[in-house]
Amino acid sequence: MSWRRIALLACCVALAACSKVNQKNFSQLKTGMPKAEVETLLGDPSECSGAAGFTSCTWGDQQTYISVQYAGDKVLLFSGKGLK
Repeated sequence: MSWRRIALLACCVALAACSKVNQKNFSQLKTGMPKAEVETLLGDPSECSGAAGFTSCTWGDQQTYISVQYAGDKVLLFSGKGLK
């Protein structure tokens, strides 16, 4: 295996380990938390959608994610899947 491939593999492993979508960050979420504080904790969401003052944002992918529902800019509900 070439050094370039080894370096690329090492970078991929390091980036996966640095994901903010994890049990530690999920346990810090609280109902009523401001949206800006959630984004400081988790970074920019993968996707958001909403209407009529309610927004739903998701961080991660189909296997590992954190989903947060907001009323205005405050956390109303949150859930997670596949967190380590």
